[in-house]
Amino acid sequence: MNLYQKIVNREEKLSLIGLGYVGMPIAVSFAKKVDVIGFDVNKDKINLYKNGIDPTKEVGNEVIKNTTVEFTSDEKSLREAKFHIVAVPTPVKEDRTPDLIPVESASRTLGRNLTKGSIVVFESTVYPGVTEEICVPILEKESGLTCGVDFKVGYSPERINPGDQEHRLETIIKVVSAMDKETLDIVAKVYELVVEAGVYKAESIKVAEAAKVIENSQRDINIAFMNELSIIFNKMGIDTRSVLEAAGTKWNFLKFSPGLVGGHCIGVDPYYLTYKAEQMGYYSQIILSGRKINDDMGKYVAESIVKKMIKANKQINGSRVAIFGVTFKENCPDVRNTKVVDVIKELEEYGVEVKVVDPLADKDDLWHEYRINPCEIHEIKEMDAVIFAVPHEEFKSIKLDDVKKMFRSSGQMFIHSEAMNEVAATSEFNTVVGSNVLMDIKGVFNRTEAENAGFIYWRL
Repeated sequence: MNLYQKIVNREEKLSLIGLGYVGMPIAVSFAKKVDVIGFDVNKDKINLYKNGIDPTKEVGNEVIKNTTVEFTSDEKSLREAKFHIVAVPTPVKEDRTPDLIPVESASRTLGRNLTKGSIVVFESTVYPGVTEEICVPILEKESGLTCGVDFKVGYSPERINPGDQEHRLETIIKVVSAMDKETLDIVAKVYELVVEAGVYKAESIKVAEAAKVIENSQRDINIAFMNELSIIFNKMGIDTRSVLEAAGTKWNFLKFSPGLVGGHCIGVDPYYLTYKAEQMGYYSQIILSGRKINDDMGKYVAESIVKKMIKANKQINGSRVAIFGVTFKENCPDVRNTKVVDVIKELEEYGVEVKVVDPLADKDDLWHEYRINPCEIHEIKEMDAVIFAVPHEEFKSIKLDDVKKMFRSSGQMFIHSEAMNEVAATSEFNTVVGSNVLMDIKGVFNRTEAENAGFIYWRL
């Protein structure tokens, strides 16, 4: 009887190391089929889960209350499991080089509690080689065991899309890999327990690692191209979204849109690939160029807002701007590496007082990471500009009439940052007195309706 059969028969347990936006949904899903130990070093997070609270909002409180996952912060509990899945973050440092501390720390913790006959599968996004060249030696050192003899390893890149209720763990094809065929077959069967879409067996661990890192790099580059087009068309006075809709009528035109690229995946993963490439003597051109464009978009958006405010005859220093949405993407409480913060910081350098509204953002993380204290929507009054930065579902019920009430009684301004269209340099500072400026980064409002309502409407 192999490990897969023992897990299915509940003779052995499966563990999840790291219970964040990725690990927690995986643990909950597996718990419907097998016995699961959910481990995280964050005791506060574990206490929330034990009390039936889902801080990630990925599966909901009711699911957490009813799950059979054994939530724990006691690393010794890992000794009870034989199949381990590591799903910890892999961020970048200030110099934009890979920060492997979380995955190295998780490997040490697991290594101290690893037993013979175990299989360890890493899901964290890394550059090719990390699993076998960095994690395995740590596991061996801490456990005193030998990889390939006493335990086996595999890699299956996470593909969970936080906030997306359509594309879930169960509905996305799972890439799996392992150090040998026997282990690969077991890993594949274990994931097939929960992944209805099926699994794809990569030919090696490095292939699977590379596949993951280019998935997000490809998307990052395509969005960077859209952002560059937005900047160009903005100078021409052309609405970018209108251009994309027209171009999209061709069958082979790839549909991407401009925006603020943040979060723990798309805005981070390309640096893992370029770091490894530089180690091999190759210096990226396209990937890093795309990263620079996307990293600079927060500053660009803020500068565009200021120009629109000047056009509306607004005094910039001391003005008040409301920003709706501060998370890195819609319908998700995650504020890690959100580029909306870049917009806020840039505006504050101009002397602008910024008010943030976001009912989904994790308030503790928001304060700890950025010293931002969000306010309630009813507190948004007497504004000089309003920005809809993140299109949460909660914001889509807001009407243009509601927006008008957020401004000062005269000379109002609202910026909507989705199409990013701006007048040419010769006319962008023309004064328009008594206008509301609406910035809509992701197109919450209808442009024609907004303009007919008297707004100066601007979007990426």
